[in-house]
Amino acid sequence: MYFDSIAKIIAERTGCSTEDIKPESRFSDLGIDSLDTVELLMNLEDEIGQEIDLEEKVETVDELDKLIQKKVKKA
Repeated sequence: MYFDSIAKIIAERTGCSTEDIKPESRFSDLGIDSLDTVELLMNLEDEIGQEIDLEEKVETVDELDKLIQKKVKKA
């Protein structure tokens, strides 16, 4: 559901193509470190208009997408 937004922000941040970003893509494989993840989350919050509190570790794009979906449903 939020995959396209996540992929767009990752592509802008890393310079890779959105087509290279798959749900199973690991952030570490995409060159995203922990600091980048924080900035990515802030950009996503702006994009979707929803605060994202990252309480659990996410390693793939799909895990982040599912986490956001779960948080939005609770709000």
